Amino acid sequence: MTVPDAKQTEEVSPEELQALLDNEAVRLIDCREPDEHALCRIGGAVLIPLQQIPAEIEAVRGEGGLPIVVYCHHGMRSLNATQFLRARGMADVFSLRGGIDAWSLVVDQEVPRY
Repeated sequence: MTVPDAKQTEEVSPEELQALLDNEAVRLIDCREPDEHALCRIGGAVLIPLQQIPAEIEAVRGEGGLPIVVYCHHGMRSLNATQFLRARGMADVFSLRGGIDAWSLVVDQEVPRY
């Protein structure tokens, strides 16, 4: 699977994210709080809590110009982060639809739900 067209969607499904992780380099950003991140996470994700994203745009962007997928618990905070980042010129940013909860239900049942 290739990265979705950012003009057509702001979100990727858990299945789409899994396909991206299997086939392409993607930067994962966890915008939850540290205590949530400590409970469970998707491997390789960088923790940048939502409230820190405005001050950490360069950390979100990272190096290499990779597409970015942001996730939270159920997908609302990550959608807000995605919209914020896109408004600041970062086109290849997507939110994980349903958050880590959907990821746990659909892709990786080993990830604890809370």
